[in-house]
Order: sequence, then structure tokens, then C-alpha cells
Amino acid sequence: MISNIGGFNTKENNLMDRHKQQIKRERQDKKRRARNVSNLSRIRTHVNKVLQATDKGEAEKVYGQAVSLIDKAANKGLIHQNTASRRKAQITRHLNALD
Repeated sequence: MISNIGGFNTKENNLMDRHKQQIKRERQDKKRRARNVSNLSRIRTHVNKVLQATDKGEAEKVYGQAVSLIDKAANKGLIHQNTASRRKAQITRHLNALD
């Protein structure tokens, strides 16, 4: 595949016209992006499970997992600390409303 970047035609799969570090960086970025997308998806899934739960016992079980995933993501810089706090507050409000 040939693309036009900055006025230059580049071949995506040609390893000779790129630096080793650039190739390695792209490889690492793909891995990291896949991991980040997966972790964000897991967070969304657990948050939605808590928000859709109608039984308090079921919600509490998933709540702990959701908070743990949110905290880990915030500590690793995947999501901002304020975003983590907002999401935890949202699911905590829902959990407290279930009685």
C-alpha cells in the first residue's frame, strides 16, 4: 500500500526506507493500543453491568470489580484521575439508590 505523507510517497511494508526505531515504535504502539482498547472496553462493560443491575447483591459483586478496574486504569494513566472519580461516583450513586 502506498500512501502520501507530507508530500512523499511511502510504502507501508518496505522496511528499507525506515529506521529500526521507527519500526519498533510502530510495533509497540500497536500492542499498547490493543491493550488500552481492551482495558477501556472491560471498564465500560463492568460499569454498564452495575448501572443495569436491578438486584443490590448482584450490583455489589460487579461494583467491586468495576472500581478495581477504574482505579488500575487511572493509576496507569489510561484514564484521567477525575474521570475515574466521576465514574466511581456514578456507579456508587446507582448502587446506593438500589434498596
